[in-house]
Amino acid sequence: MKKSVPSRGIVQISEIANGIIDPVLARRAGINTFLLGAWDEIVGAEFALSSRPEKIAWPPRERDANGREAQRPGTLVVACEGAQALFLSHAKGEMIERINSFFGFPAIVQVRIVQKPVSPPPRPGRRLRPLDAASKMELEDMVSGIESETLKAALRRLGRGVLAAR
Repeated sequence: MKKSVPSRGIVQISEIANGIIDPVLARRAGINTFLLGAWDEIVGAEFALSSRPEKIAWPPRERDANGREAQRPGTLVVACEGAQALFLSHAKGEMIERINSFFGFPAIVQVRIVQKPVSPPPRPGRRLRPLDAASKMELEDMVSGIESETLKAALRRLGRGVLAAR
């Protein structure tokens, strides 16, 4: 499979990652990273954070009258959190239409919803050691020439993390 390379001759990391991940996802779950990446657009903002596609269960291929293999539509398994699953079940028809238009052919005939946690639990923030007076002065000196207060605050946080790690 030949990868497309941007005109500048630089291969983006996302292209390399997709090239590695897509075959694994296709083999194990029947989906690709494009579906995962477009999930927010497919289901909309209402369900984007509380659901994710898990896999597509494809039925066995059959031969048509001419002896060619015909792909039948599959079942998309969607993980959804708690009460949102009820609301998502009411939107199945629209979701199937959107997914099929995303694929460009009737790929999905039904959606099966499983209730399970979708978003990873929040990681506790790391506590930084307090800065000594010399480090505080050094940090303030570094950001003193910056006019934007939001940029200055962000650089202070970054600097505090770097200087506290020493």
